[in-house]
Amino acid sequence: MIEERKIMAGKNLQMVMVVEDEPDIQVIARIALEKFGKFDVAVCGSGAEAVKITRNLTPDVILLDVMMPGMDGPATLKKLRENPRLDSTPVIFMTAKVQPGEIDYYIKLGAIGVISKPFDPMTLPATVREIWSKADGK
Repeated sequence: MIEERKIMAGKNLQMVMVVEDEPDIQVIARIALEKFGKFDVAVCGSGAEAVKITRNLTPDVILLDVMMPGMDGPATLKKLRENPRLDSTPVIFMTAKVQPGEIDYYIKLGAIGVISKPFDPMTLPATVREIWSKADGK
């Protein structure tokens, strides 16, 4: 995580990529992050789409759903890390599975935090910023 902090240091949080298979959650997350957080937002409906899009897009942080058909969140994270431009991009998992052991597992995979689903759209941008700031050592 120290190497990750060096990369994040001094960088503004502007571009958020949301990887989520549920269309309703995609819309809610996009609106909350754009309208209330003033972020640029890219939305992907699957892990495979995220891997494809990030060939030409480098988000500042990735919000990654854990349970998706096909390539789940952990598998998507592993695949994204194969891209040298994304090997230290901060990832925040979004999931309903938030037992302490599960959260520890996500952190061990390399996530900087976990957002519980369902999330409050009004506080989503602040939650993302808070996790980002803590990981950045601010």
